[in-house]
Amino acid sequence: MAQTSPDITTLAARIQANDRATLARAITLIESKRADHQNKAHQLVQALLPHTGKAIRVGITGAPGVGKSTTIDTLGTHLTGQNLKVAVLAVDPSSARTGGSILGDKTRMARLATDPNAFVRPSPASGTLGGVAAKTRETMLLCEAAGYDVVLVETVGIGQSETTVADMTDFFLALMLPGAGDELQGIKKGLVELADMIAVNKADGDNINRAKAAAAEYRAALHILNPRSPNWSPPVVTYSALTGDGIAGLWDQALAHRERLTQSGELATRRREQQVKWMWAMLEDRVFARLRSDASLRAKLPQIEAAVAEGKLSATLAVDEIAAALGL
Repeated sequence: MAQTSPDITTLAARIQANDRATLARAITLIESKRADHQNKAHQLVQALLPHTGKAIRVGITGAPGVGKSTTIDTLGTHLTGQNLKVAVLAVDPSSARTGGSILGDKTRMARLATDPNAFVRPSPASGTLGGVAAKTRETMLLCEAAGYDVVLVETVGIGQSETTVADMTDFFLALMLPGAGDELQGIKKGLVELADMIAVNKADGDNINRAKAAAAEYRAALHILNPRSPNWSPPVVTYSALTGDGIAGLWDQALAHRERLTQSGELATRRREQQVKWMWAMLEDRVFARLRSDASLRAKLPQIEAAVAEGKLSATLAVDEIAAALGL
């Protein structure tokens, strides 16, 4: 293993002292695609690794319009009010297309953006889901080393990003909207099976009864699905991000889940499995990065694809050819 350089030692010490400017710079280092920056970033994460793992990691997902940002702003403010330090990270593989920005994230979470006990960081501006997720995992470790007690990871992408965030957090929260009785038509079975809790937002004003009805439908759906954990039955709660009603109860469930999984040993097992999954995801991303960066191979790929599509070349031989070009 390479020795830790003095400037990495200084960086690590400043992060542990909760120097926010240094933390922000270190995250930028992690997100850089330059080889020398990547080498430094890997050294830094390795140096800080013994000081990570104490935070509660919460993944939050929900369809557009469900109120994720308001929920995170309200929940985060509730937590900082209890003297907890909160970091908010985002996993958004589509942000290069949607124009996601630091300004955008901080505008969406107005209270947390100005809270001295909170740190809001959007996902890297572009890249594959694997690449963005790897950066988010490393950012999470840096935030933990800086002393943040709770890390909220928001998935703003769709589909696979939900599984990815569930695979890097301890507690996965799915936010839903009250509807007109047709909630389950739009529900994704896979998402519900990932969830450690379902929370129906906008349970305020005229919506309260609809939110309760929606919650009852989700409870019924959960009875026929396999829960993510043998030690935890996912609760369904209603709350209002706007008024804050139910936010404290929502957090109580996250704490109860942590206690249950810690006592059973499942939390430690889950985290060990996540570390190994992270390793394989990073390896996969590195192989694909080689594919993208090798100009001669990139030029060949369309011909290989066409030959496979037309039945002139078997998929097995095509893979052998690509692997040989990569030196695998």
